[in-house]
Amino acid sequence: MSEFFQNGPLLGNQYEEDRLLRTFLRSRLPAEMLEEIEPDLRRLGGRAVTDILALGNAAESSPPRHIPFDPWGRRIDRIEVCAAWKQLERIAAEEGIVATAYERRHGPWSRIHQFALLYLYGPSSAIATCPLAMTDGAARVIELHGDDWLRNNPYPRLITRAPEQFWTSGQWMTERAGGSDVSGTSTSARLEHGQYRLHGTKWFTSATTAPMAMTLARIEGAPEGSRGLSLFYLELRDSAGNLQNIIIHRLKDKLGTRALPTAELTLDGTPARLVGGEGQGVRRIAALLNITRAYNACCAVGFMRRGIALVRDYAPKRHVFGKPLHRQPLHVETLADMQVELEAAFHLTFRAAELMGKEECGIATADESAVLRLLTPVVKLYTAKQAIAVTSEVLEAFGGAGYIEDTGLPRLLRDAQVLSIWEGTTNVLSLDALRAIDREGALDPFLMDLRATLAKVLHPELRSAVHLVRNAVIQIENYLQKALSEGTDFLQAGARTFAFSLARAYAAGLLLEFADRQCHEKKHAGAVELARRWCAQNLVPLIVPDEPHRRMSAGIALEED
Repeated sequence: MSEFFQNGPLLGNQYEEDRLLRTFLRSRLPAEMLEEIEPDLRRLGGRAVTDILALGNAAESSPPRHIPFDPWGRRIDRIEVCAAWKQLERIAAEEGIVATAYERRHGPWSRIHQFALLYLYGPSSAIATCPLAMTDGAARVIELHGDDWLRNNPYPRLITRAPEQFWTSGQWMTERAGGSDVSGTSTSARLEHGQYRLHGTKWFTSATTAPMAMTLARIEGAPEGSRGLSLFYLELRDSAGNLQNIIIHRLKDKLGTRALPTAELTLDGTPARLVGGEGQGVRRIAALLNITRAYNACCAVGFMRRGIALVRDYAPKRHVFGKPLHRQPLHVETLADMQVELEAAFHLTFRAAELMGKEECGIATADESAVLRLLTPVVKLYTAKQAIAVTSEVLEAFGGAGYIEDTGLPRLLRDAQVLSIWEGTTNVLSLDALRAIDREGALDPFLMDLRATLAKVLHPELRSAVHLVRNAVIQIENYLQKALSEGTDFLQAGARTFAFSLARAYAAGLLLEFADRQCHEKKHAGAVELARRWCAQNLVPLIVPDEPHRRMSAGIALEED
C-alpha cells in the first residue's frame, strides 16, 4: 500500500487567471490604452508568482533587525533589512507602482492602471505595499502643498522608475496617547536659527528604513487640539548617513507584516521642513490619508483574490468522501460566497481609484469629489473587514493545513488583520464618514451617483435586484433623517452599521452596472447571478440605537445593571 501525500496549491499567472480583473479593464478602459498596458500587466502577473513571490517569502523569513550600538558602544540605531526587501522596493520602482499615477500617461485612467499593478504586486510583496502607500501619499501632499524645494528635490525621487533614485517615505502620526486621534499630538516643533527642529516620541513608525517621512508636530505657541498641528517633512539621515537626532528604541513585535520595519522612536531635535503652512497639518495630511486608505482597500482586495486563487487550485486536488472538493456542493457554495465578496470589494475599490484619477486630473465635478470624500473611508473600512473574513475562510478551506505556518497560508490572515487597523479603525472611519456627510454634504451626491448607476441597468433579469437597491437607498435616507433628529449619541452608536449599509448599497449598484454591461456584450452571464446574490442579502444592516438601546448595550458590554 503506497503512502499518500497531498499536493498543495500552485499559482499561475495572476493576470491571465483573473477573469474579474481582465473583464473589468476591458469594459472600463479605452481599447487602445488596454492594448498598450496589457503586456506589462501580463508580465507582472507572471512575476507575482515567480521572482516577486520568492522575494516576498525570503523577506518574511528574514525580518528586520535593530542594532542599537556598534561594537565599540557608539549609538548607531541601524535597522537592517534583508536584500530581498530592498529588491522588492526596486521592483516596485521598475514596475511603476507609484510612478504610473503621476506620469498620468493615460489621464484620469492612470489611477486604475496603477491599482491594477498594485493589485497584482501586493499579495506577493511581504507588505512592501505599506511604504509604497506612504510614498504615494507623500508625493500627493507635495504635489498639492509643497514648496519649490520639495517639488524639486524629494518629489522626483518619490515618483521615479529608476531604482537607484527611488525613495520611499514614512508616515509618523501615532504617539503614546493614541492612534487615529491626533489632537493630543505632543511632538513639538521649535524654530531655531531659521530651522524647525522636532522633539517628541512616535509610538509606531512604519517603513522606518525609508529616507524620509511626513509627520505631525505642534509649533511652540500653537493652540492645543488638531487646529494647532502642522505637517513636516524630514529626512532620517544626513549626508554622512547618520541619523539626524533620531533615537530608535525598538522594532515592534507584530502579529503580521513581519518583513516591514515598524519602530518606536524619539525625535530629539530632528531638523524638519514645514509643509503647507502653520496650523494646517490635519487638512494637509488628509491628501496623504486618502491615498493610503485607497491602497489599504486595494491590498485587501489583493489578499482576497490570492486566497481564492489558492483555494480554487486546491479544490480539484483534494479528495474527501470519495470526491474532489470542487465536486462537493457545500464547498462550491462556500467558494461562490467568497467570490461574491471579492467582486463587491473589487468594484468598490476600483470605483474609488477611478474617481481619484479624475480628481487628480482636474476633471472631477464637485459632486464626484464629494462622492470620493465619502467613498474613501467607507471603502477602506468595509474591504478591510471583508478581507479578514475571506482570508479566514481560505484557511478553513484547507483544513488543518491552513493552520500550519510553513504552508504560508496563516500569513494571509495575519497580514490581513492589520488592514482594519491601519489608516483608521472601522469605528474611526465610520465617524469620519459622518463628518463627510455633516461638513461636506457628501451623502446627497453619493446617493445621487448610486441612483444614476442604477438607471443605467436595463437588462430584464436585473430589474428585481435594482428594485431592492432602490429600496435600500430609501432606507438609508430615512435612517439618516431619524438619526439627525435623535442627536449625536444616536448617530455615533449607529455609525458602523450605517457605513456598512453605504458600502453594501453602493457595491450593489456597481455590481449591477457591471453585470448589465457584460450581458450586453455577451461576455459573462455569471455576472448577473453574482450581482443578484449580492443584492439579495441585507443591504442595510442598520440598528436603531435610541436611548433604551444604548443603555442596554452599555449593560451588555460593561456588565452593568
